[in-house]
Amino acid sequence: MEYKNFVTEFFNYSKIDLFAYKEEQMKRRIDSHIKKYGINNYKDFLALLKKDQIIYETFLGYLTINVSEFFRDPKQWLNLEKEIIPTLIEPNKTLNIWSAACSTGDEPYTLAILLTKLVPNNKFKIIATDIDKEILAKAKQGVYPEKQIINLPIEYRNKYFKKEADAYVISNEIKRKIEFKQHDLLKDAYPTNIDLIVCRNVLIYFTEQAKCEIYAKFSKSLSAKGVLFVGSTEQIINSQEFGLKSKKLFFYTKA
Repeated sequence: MEYKNFVTEFFNYSKIDLFAYKEEQMKRRIDSHIKKYGINNYKDFLALLKKDQIIYETFLGYLTINVSEFFRDPKQWLNLEKEIIPTLIEPNKTLNIWSAACSTGDEPYTLAILLTKLVPNNKFKIIATDIDKEILAKAKQGVYPEKQIINLPIEYRNKYFKKEADAYVISNEIKRKIEFKQHDLLKDAYPTNIDLIVCRNVLIYFTEQAKCEIYAKFSKSLSAKGVLFVGSTEQIINSQEFGLKSKKLFFYTKA
């Protein structure tokens, strides 16, 4: 069975469309994973996935690119704090925030920490989504190795984290401010009237067609003054085509 046939059959079984990801990168990841089971062809691996639920769930977790950390790219988070969030705050308005493809929860928790500091009376709501159920379960636990909080300002570390053995556990005060949900960017309905969407360092793995569709959906998901915050390698070329316009480097509003 060739790779393209495997992707087609896997979609029929799982409804996860691997054609939406860049083939070279995804094929390399899958080929590496298959070797763990002493298998050297896609047909046998597909049969194994259908037969063993644990191996299937493990494979789904492996497919998603779960690399994250608190305040990743600190200068961009500083721009968010100083120049973007203040423009979104209005009296008596509850800010609606969406952390899309949130991975292990570093970014939604970072958002919750910042918004607790900036938004009067904590009038904000954060939903955090990912396609991977196991990663979402990890995010809800809020337990992180030191390498993931390396960019976290010491004041936040002292205030919102407790060290247990070799890990740092985020406080319940911050945990309570996040609602985690499973969501597939390619096929599920998007939330609406969102004031800030954070989706960073994820879309680089998608095909151009998939990215175009997602950007257009993000635009529709934003409120009138809403802002999309993307990763440092994800500047949106021809953003107007997707109903977006650049507000500042890595930040976009509705066109």
